[in-house]
Amino acid sequence: MEIQSWFDLFIEQIKDTSALQWVAVSFGVTEVLLAKKNNVLLYPAGIISSALSILLLVEVLLYAEAALSTYYVIMSIYGWAHWLRRKNEPPVKITYSTKQDWAITSTIALGGWGVLYFILKNFTDSDVPLLDAFISSTAWAGMWLLARRKIENWILLNISNLFAVPLLFYKNLPLFALLTAFLFVVACFGYFEWREKINIEAN
Repeated sequence: MEIQSWFDLFIEQIKDTSALQWVAVSFGVTEVLLAKKNNVLLYPAGIISSALSILLLVEVLLYAEAALSTYYVIMSIYGWAHWLRRKNEPPVKITYSTKQDWAITSTIALGGWGVLYFILKNFTDSDVPLLDAFISSTAWAGMWLLARRKIENWILLNISNLFAVPLLFYKNLPLFALLTAFLFVVACFGYFEWREKINIEAN
């Protein structure tokens, strides 16, 4: 397909985008910007964005990603409470993953992929079970590393983002695709910023 054809398709998708998707993505962007400023309001913005995303993803049969958004809601509530309780304490240091961390990460990513694919293939009407399961399992693995302040979380999250962008376009969710592309760029910067912090702390 020519570039112009892709552009025309994108414009057509944008025109057909529902108000619910606009609201969900708006709160998603707000969450990222608040997170960059280290503002606690990122959590309520994230809860709203993820809750609306669940409805939209189920509608297009992306059940694993909907489950992922459900996890985001739960972790946002936990993170909000944790933030308020520990706001005056120093943050956990950023480190590289150990062999044990990688073993757990691999289990989450590969094992999760297999389990999710089996469930989607045999118990749902998903039309993209393999890709949906892969995107979600790598994101789960990335979030586990993020919670442990491991720098490699950005790599796993971006593997998920990389495959999610075309799938979201395919599912007629262009704003979600653009948000995911934006998150891909943010994750790239996040990796290098975290690496710099590790190097500073090491000296």
